[in-house]
Formats: sequence, C-alpha cells, structure tokens
Amino acid sequence: MPEVADIRSAVEGVIEPSLRRSLADLEMVREVAIEGTTATIGVSVPSPGWPAAVLGEQIAQAVKAFDGVGEVAVDVAIMPDADSAALSARLKDERSASIGGTGSRTRVITIASGKGGVGKSSVTANTAVALARAGHDVGVIDADVWGFSIPKMLGITDPPAALADLIIPPAAYGVRAISMDFFVADDQAVIWRGPMLHKALEQFLNDVWWDEPEFLLIDMPPGTGDVAISISQFVPRSQAIVVTTPQPTAQRVAKRAAAMAEKVNQEVIGVVENMSWFAGDDGKRYEIFGSGGGAELAAELGVPLLGRIPLVSELRDGADRGEPVQVAAPESEAAAVFETIAATVVELRPRVRTHPELVIRSAPSEPPAISN
Repeated sequence: MPEVADIRSAVEGVIEPSLRRSLADLEMVREVAIEGTTATIGVSVPSPGWPAAVLGEQIAQAVKAFDGVGEVAVDVAIMPDADSAALSARLKDERSASIGGTGSRTRVITIASGKGGVGKSSVTANTAVALARAGHDVGVIDADVWGFSIPKMLGITDPPAALADLIIPPAAYGVRAISMDFFVADDQAVIWRGPMLHKALEQFLNDVWWDEPEFLLIDMPPGTGDVAISISQFVPRSQAIVVTTPQPTAQRVAKRAAAMAEKVNQEVIGVVENMSWFAGDDGKRYEIFGSGGGAELAAELGVPLLGRIPLVSELRDGADRGEPVQVAAPESEAAAVFETIAATVVELRPRVRTHPELVIRSAPSEPPAISN
C-alpha cells in the first residue's frame, strides 16, 4: 500500500470544479486514512447542497491510481461557518479586479437586439459553447430578467451553490451561467422596477464567483431600457453583438440597439443574422424571412457580419432539450457557423481608445541654454 502522505498529496492536488482551485489551496482535505485496501478521504465543502459528486469522482480517480488501493470512500462534511466565511473573503481578496473594471482580463460581450423573437438567447448560448469547445473560459449572465432561458438552453438543472456571501454559478458544456431562472418559481413572474433590476444585475456581476473568465457573454433583454443602461454603467468597456433576422423591419429595430450601445460607449463588434434560410429536402435554400437584413445592418454600422445562421430543427430541438447545436448536431451547418462566429469574436479584441485632446510633447534634443 502507498504511504498516507503520498495519497494526501495526490488528493490535495485535485482541482475543486466549482471554485477552480486545488483542495490544498482551499484547505478542504480533513483526513486521509488507509485500512486494508480501502482508502478513506475526508473533505469539507463550504455549504449544504454543495455539488460534491464530481469532486468525489475526481478524488477517487486520483487515489485509485495508486497500486494496492481497491476502494475509495469519500466522506463529505460541511465546513464551519467561520471557515466558509474566511474562504469567501480570501477568494475575494485574490480577485485582481472586478468584472469589466480596470485591470480585469475578462472580455464582456453583450448580445443585444431591438426586438424579441430573433433568437438572441440561442445565439448567446451557442456562441458561449462554441467558445468553450475552442478552449476558452466562458461565463454567461442571463440578463433577460423577464424572459430568462439560458439555463434551459444549456441543460443546467443544478442550482447555484453558496460560499458564505458568494454565489457559485453552475455549469454545463464548459459554460458557467447565472440567471433569474434559478431564483424564481416556474409559476411566478418578475415584476420589478429599475432599481430592483439594477441591484440584481450588480449581484450577478459582483457577488457571483466568476474568477475572471476570458469571456463573459451577457444575454440582454430586447430593447433599450433599464437593463441596458445598468449594464453600461457596470461594464463600460464592454463590446456588443447585435442580432437580427433578414427582414428589413427587424433590421431597422436592431439598429436602435446598436445606437444604444454606441451612446453608452460600448463597442459594437459585429452583427449576427439569425433564421437566414431553410434548406429543404430538395437541397434548395428558402429565404423565408427575406434576405439581406444582416448584411445591410452590418454595412450601416461599419462592422463585420459575423455569421448567417440557418433555420434547422436541431437548433430548436436542442434548445428545448438543453443540448446546444454543437452537441445535438455537431456536423450541421449551424454548428459550423457558430464555430466561425466564436473564432471571429476571439480576434475582435477591444479597440484602444484614444484621446486626441491629450498631447504628449517630445523633449527637446538639447537642454535649453541658461543665461546668467
């Protein structure tokens, strides 16, 4: 049998999936014991209801790698409140910058539209998954507080976990997400005025443990109301993608969302045209909603058309089942479009903002003469 110290070292190297730190760093390993061929590992998790199943599997896998270990028993206990509070405070102190603030490495990208029904949430969910499958660290805020749908589209069924006053977002397909869907019963409606919406969005940004992802996508509600204004205040350096459908009416309304973004100093980086065509059994493309709206809007805004997404049943069925199109139909044309959108988004880094009124003058080549 291996030494207890060796097993402890292996267990402490396991990464806790929700907090994304080693068990040694989180000080979550309570005890390691060996009796016969059975190893018993005691760990402490921050709160009741903590998603410990995956962690238990990872611990068992690490310990079973040792010759002589037949069974692994993982004993899960709850941290004392004082320890949980101390861990929460330490994680906050380690955070180099707030999301969207100066010094943060996270690129915040809002997904906006002027009207509902254009598939904005579908674009958000599938772009997030495409970014994650390309190896990027991705989070999603479902800021459509009245029409939340991101958890359902991603197939997330677990609620957020709690670490003292931190909210730990659940994840699926490599994407972490937070939404009002986790906090409102199915038969209830969110009936809030601006200040309540503002506070909820502030909590989604500051009280959720995002741990500085590379990308944070924000699924915006339709229009240019309170939520859009609040987001612009919380993350003033964010970028924006505008979603439209091909018909001119949708394109004209989507233009207002782009105008809103520009007025609050958000950088519009591209347009996505959804429901562009339907491919029949005869192989012919049928442009049910017309054509050209996305390209025309992109030209007016002076930004690229990031992609044209076809109408495919796998996209709709997958959203209902909680399977993004990259999972439900990875070889489909729609999946390929989202991969292209994700790759283009990665390249469209935020522009460097310049201030021509600030002029740095060069020093003279020789120091001025000093007269007596």
